[in-house]
Amino acid sequence: MGITRTKFDAQLGKLNESLIKMSKVVEIAINDAVKALVEKDIELAKKAIAADEEIDEMEKEIERLCLEIILRQQPVAGDLRLVSAVLKIITDLERIGDHATDISEITIFLSKSEYIKKLVHIPQMAEETMDMLNKSIEAFVKKDLTLAKQVIAADDKVDEIFVEIKEELIDIIKKDVSKTDQAMDFIMIAKYFERIGDHATNIAEWVVFSLTGIHKDGKVM
Repeated sequence: MGITRTKFDAQLGKLNESLIKMSKVVEIAINDAVKALVEKDIELAKKAIAADEEIDEMEKEIERLCLEIILRQQPVAGDLRLVSAVLKIITDLERIGDHATDISEITIFLSKSEYIKKLVHIPQMAEETMDMLNKSIEAFVKKDLTLAKQVIAADDKVDEIFVEIKEELIDIIKKDVSKTDQAMDFIMIAKYFERIGDHATNIAEWVVFSLTGIHKDGKVM
């Protein structure tokens, strides 16, 4: 029994390491996407887009490891919750990677023109969502319920910044309709960051589930 548990713990350790590695690649992709947007750096935007394939492969590898643990070790209670949470978390990480790609594709298009305004709130929004993502992964690794709940609460601030960005850009459109297309692109970018915040919140909610067995959607294990 001791040998089996030792092997199981080793697999869980590998799972943690793989999840952390995936989150780092996602974090770099988002940072590259933001910097590319601010600096109109097409090559950096392309780098963020290229990272999506690596993120997708990492998701598949972690999913394979999770399924192997479930089938071979048949975990129960807390261990099963942890593995189940990882399966959900990697889906959110993969989608965050998709949004880094979405933002970068718009950046490449926007780089051909002068921006209609100085970018202030979008980088601020990006910083807030990155902080949420980092803390949600930290909460998972450290099994920190309090930190997970802080991430969930932080989503309101991201939503507030999005509303501020949207209202400012709508006001720009009202004053000059020729700026409509670019303003709508910036609104879309802000929307992608709002979604990244939502995914970070989802991760934190799965951390809560892994620790308590209770999920906001009513799942109990």
